[in-house]
Amino acid sequence: MYKYTLFETEPAFFATFKNNVMFANNMHAFVEKIKHLYETKYTYLLVITFTLVCFALSQIIWQYTTTGDFLHKGVSLKGGVTITIPQYTDIATLEAGLRQQYPLNDISVRYLRGSSGEQSGIVVDADISETIAVQEFVNTIKQQTGMTELGVESFGSRLSQDFFKQLFIGLFIAFAFMGFVVFLYFRFFVPSIAVMLSAASDIIITLAILNITGFKISTAGIAALLMLIGYSVDTDVLLTIRVLKQKDTDSLNDAIYGAIKTGGLMTITAIAAVGSVLLFTNSEVLYQIMHILFIGLFVDLGTTWIQNVSILRWYLNKKETQGEHHGH
Repeated sequence: MYKYTLFETEPAFFATFKNNVMFANNMHAFVEKIKHLYETKYTYLLVITFTLVCFALSQIIWQYTTTGDFLHKGVSLKGGVTITIPQYTDIATLEAGLRQQYPLNDISVRYLRGSSGEQSGIVVDADISETIAVQEFVNTIKQQTGMTELGVESFGSRLSQDFFKQLFIGLFIAFAFMGFVVFLYFRFFVPSIAVMLSAASDIIITLAILNITGFKISTAGIAALLMLIGYSVDTDVLLTIRVLKQKDTDSLNDAIYGAIKTGGLMTITAIAAVGSVLLFTNSEVLYQIMHILFIGLFVDLGTTWIQNVSILRWYLNKKETQGEHHGH
């Protein structure tokens, strides 16, 4: 009986083992094809990433020409009023009533959550900044909800516009100084431009995705974009240092894959941390920052390890070719 069972099970075991070996071989062949494409067809990969950046830029330009802004501004950037209604949870009725009474205004209604995640009220954002109009809006909410104790926070449109301009002036200055420091360190024009271009591409693509999804950016969102520049430059500088200062015993591919192991782990760890906060936070400010960083970090994987790598490959191969010509 024992021999019969073994005889019956052995073919099944070897068939499973054979299938696993075939699967492993197929996966190895697939990975080798991807590596070959990554190492030899980098000009095509560069065209793909640049095309994506062009599409993202086109979306931002279209957004600006159709709305007057190149991103969806929240109340803190556009100017308006934020009203907090504690202990009220009928969001559908309130939102429908406000949109019917104020069809021309940008009104956003969302839940206010307590420390343990339970719904503890409602927050209403509206692009209404004039004092009389704000008071009328507050009275309307009181009538519809029956609540008398409301939290009201106003943002003047002029103040918000000035703040928005100053933030982006600061963003431009940050890019300028960052480019200067990068060029001062590497002393090579193309690698320095590649680092800057990768960081800019990260911001442009992330911003286009936020626009397409209709995500409204507040002052916290601008801070997140500044943080995203730091994340992007970290991995780009790591890659560039590894590639330009590679040892004689290392090949270009060894330097790139070594940078991917370190930098890729950094980015994936950051994505995991940001994703955890995104899932469990009850703070609107933290949610916005983490939402933008979560998208931007995924974009950074492409802009750094495809776009920047492709530029560096092209630059070093061209430099090597010119060196051979000069040697002859």
